[in-house]
Amino acid sequence: MTAIPKPRLEFLPMREADVDAVTAIEQRAHPFPWTRGNFVDSLKAGHSAWVFREGGALVGYGVLMMTVDEAELLDITVVPEYQRRGLGGALLECLVDVARGHGATRMLLEVRPGNASGLALYRRFGFAEIGRRRAYYHGKDDAIVMAREL
Repeated sequence: MTAIPKPRLEFLPMREADVDAVTAIEQRAHPFPWTRGNFVDSLKAGHSAWVFREGGALVGYGVLMMTVDEAELLDITVVPEYQRRGLGGALLECLVDVARGHGATRMLLEVRPGNASGLALYRRFGFAEIGRRRAYYHGKDDAIVMAREL
């Protein structure tokens, strides 16, 4: 019996040509999504922006802001119909590797308290709560600030 090959995952730098597709996914995946302008601005600012492709299809993306020795995870998203398959963890691993490659010794992120799947993923990868930002999201929801030593 011949095994059916699994599509190969590719981790590639985000290009401006990806922005429309990324923005469309962002709109479907988040209650308060980034705009097209947010992604374009991130690319222009030199943030480390990446896409995840499976068999050529865009299935996720992430954006890191690098400082001298820290990386801040600004956005990480897996296409809704591809969630719950381990892609979020695989994408986060790739982003951690990018941060290390840039010399970061710590990674930070913010997450809504109600984002149970995000919190579980981050905790599984060794992130711990280091603080809260009150009414951070649109003046309503708090942000849990998490960090992990690299």
